[in-house]
Amino acid sequence: MSSVTREGDWIPHNTQEGVFVVVKATNDYVSGCFQEYPWHPDPTGQYAALYRPYHYVGLELNVSIANAALRGIATGAPEGFHADVVACAKKDLKAGEILDGEGGYTVWGKLISAGKSVRDRALPVAMAHHVKLLHDVPEGGIVGWDDVEIDHSLEVALKLRRETEALASEAVTAP
Repeated sequence: MSSVTREGDWIPHNTQEGVFVVVKATNDYVSGCFQEYPWHPDPTGQYAALYRPYHYVGLELNVSIANAALRGIATGAPEGFHADVVACAKKDLKAGEILDGEGGYTVWGKLISAGKSVRDRALPVAMAHHVKLLHDVPEGGIVGWDDVEIDHSLEVALKLRRETEALASEAVTAP
């Protein structure tokens, strides 16, 4: 999926700034509803996507603050590092190209296990913005840390990433 055209122009109402959910029908009634409402079912009618090109920050933020302050519950707090979304080449990429991150023309995010991500030194898709490619990567290939020139002005983000990767290493080595 891309948020820009081949010419580099932004596609109106692209998914980079929006919210979407994919739902699986659990019965024929739900599958039928996919056809009746403004959902976007797949050809089987078993899966549908609902997309909104904006976030409801005014509503979402208040609920998050109230949950944190009154109930001590964080919004979206991880319980470990079990999976990772890594940069995958949308096309044959050549050394010297500049990656444009998720929603762009060069890479898409692929979900893999955290253990595989760390073992293979895969580049998180969130770190694939405005970085120069050092090696060719074939279409469908996972971009690795060694394939890009890292911007060391991101030292804090890199430090946090290494701490996160250590969580996967601990999980892999734990009995």
